[in-house]
Amino acid sequence: MYATHSFPSCYDSESRILILGSFPSVVSREEGFYYAHRSNRFWPVMESLFSVSLKSIEDKKTFLHSHHIALWDVVSECEITSSSDASIRSVVPNDIEKILMESRVERIFVNGSKAYELLKRYNSEKIWRAAVKLPSTSSANASFSFSRLLDEWSAVKTSLEIS
Repeated sequence: MYATHSFPSCYDSESRILILGSFPSVVSREEGFYYAHRSNRFWPVMESLFSVSLKSIEDKKTFLHSHHIALWDVVSECEITSSSDASIRSVVPNDIEKILMESRVERIFVNGSKAYELLKRYNSEKIWRAAVKLPSTSSANASFSFSRLLDEWSAVKTSLEIS
């Protein structure tokens, strides 16, 4: 199935950290926001790292803006089977450079291997800074316990504290 990213990036001019995923899941496309599938551990990781409770999309947007975190995906359009990153083909990439030019992003973190691979393939010349690959928060990444994810993803919080 051919799919188009159906909701905008989340950032503002004060964003200092950019977190990139690959392409929204079916549930995220239906809900209209990032990491909406209940089994994805992105939001529970953020809640635990920052000691917050994020129930609504508005709560999540407020959290992102107040912590200067931008969210987007590497892919704008693609062929994809259900929500499977492994099936992504015929990629039209997002213009990652746009966020970098319109914000204060100093660090880029990438949620999972597929997103990292796609970023390198389609945007490596445009991002002019290193991107840090973090383990995917998807439940498909069952080899990473929640505790291991917290350890790895703590780099986001640490980066904000030192910038």
